[in-house]
Amino acid sequence: MRGPKAIPIELTQDERIFLEGVARRQTLSHREVLRAKIVLKAAAGLPNAEIARCLDMQINGVRHWRKCFATHRLAGLNDKPRSGAPSSFSPSGET
Repeated sequence: MRGPKAIPIELTQDERIFLEGVARRQTLSHREVLRAKIVLKAAAGLPNAEIARCLDMQINGVRHWRKCFATHRLAGLNDKPRSGAPSSFSPSGET
């Protein structure tokens, strides 16, 4: 059985250049690079299942980031703020 039809992704030239740069960088976090690769593959017309297979991840993750990008463009690929105070550590190792 097939899932819902994937949201089509079309990139501007600036978005493509930015995402290709992110996808090649080795100094960024794995999740940032992965999100860029998801969007690039989606823009190439690949279905969610194939993107998930290529990137060795769950299809729901591909659907999520594809939808976030379609809704909010590049800003949608950033992590949302989390609730609660950030952890703090003193030099002695006590919290």
